[in-house]
Amino acid sequence: MSEAQDHVEAPGPSEMRSPLVREELKRAGVWFGLGITVALLVLLAQPIMLILGALVLTTMMDGGARLLKRVLPISRGWRLAIVLLGVVAFMGWTVYLTGSNLAAQAQAMRHIVELQVGRIGGWAQQLGITTTPEDLKTLGNQALSSLGRVTQAVSTAVGAITSMVMMLVLAIFIAIEPKLYERGVAWMLPMEKRENFYTIADKMGWTLRRLMFGRLIGMLVEGIGTWLLLWAGGVPMAALLGVLTGIFAFLPNIGSIISGILIILVGFSAGTDTGLYAFCVYLAVQMVDGYLIVPMVAKRATDLAPALVLGAQILFGALFGIMGLFLADPIVAMIKVYLEERSKTMAAAKGQRKAE
Repeated sequence: MSEAQDHVEAPGPSEMRSPLVREELKRAGVWFGLGITVALLVLLAQPIMLILGALVLTTMMDGGARLLKRVLPISRGWRLAIVLLGVVAFMGWTVYLTGSNLAAQAQAMRHIVELQVGRIGGWAQQLGITTTPEDLKTLGNQALSSLGRVTQAVSTAVGAITSMVMMLVLAIFIAIEPKLYERGVAWMLPMEKRENFYTIADKMGWTLRRLMFGRLIGMLVEGIGTWLLLWAGGVPMAALLGVLTGIFAFLPNIGSIISGILIILVGFSAGTDTGLYAFCVYLAVQMVDGYLIVPMVAKRATDLAPALVLGAQILFGALFGIMGLFLADPIVAMIKVYLEERSKTMAAAKGQRKAE
């Protein structure tokens, strides 16, 4: 009887009123929710990248509408319509004037690049390097395929067109009334967090507008400058090289390397003098863009380190494919803005507590 009287009952694992059980359930719920979040990010990687791409397009449309406001005192809807019509007209004009020529030049460029790669492989063999042209082609194919398997559907022509249409439509809907969607996101946050959210959202929008404006200016300068200079020097396929250089200029670091390789390969296919001229043109255009345009516009807005951007491009390209490669720079810029604003908020709260 004495042993029975000394025994004290305590809540077991099936007793929800136990503080220990409730604490362990909370911890398990956190880890379970984290696992579900990671799984959803992997499964929904492609839609997430499309939404982020739509936000970037929205920022570009909004920036164009804001610029028109300085000269056209009309409603935002009309200014946005003018921007969209201008983009469509420019694309249609470009395709109409250069579409057939660019298609023929693209086929010729593929043959020239393969021929030049074969020559480089033969020259390497003469120097005692065992790498063969087939190895170079295999390495190139592996590099392209390693850009990511998450967005394989986007790599096809139909998938690319469908994705672009979806992003464009979504961007138009958001650009028509961006404050509506901003308030909708803020509504899901606690009341005390909403003011900080609006501040961060405005800062992100301002940064992305500056970043995209600088990127567009760089694309125009590099594309048109490369086209005219190569055409003046008699380099084959100057128009196609100019268009490709302008498109690849959207990708800092990696884009300039890709366009430079194409320019040099095509230039040397027409002779040594033409190849050296093409190389000088590439250096001149990159210096103008790198030392004048980027520091004046994009770098002042984001102040991103080149190594950070390049590392983000490699990482996002491997994880999310070509979409991740294109969106690496804007994503890093938004993350940077969020971290800066959060650190300011935490510093202000800490100072307020010390004052109290």
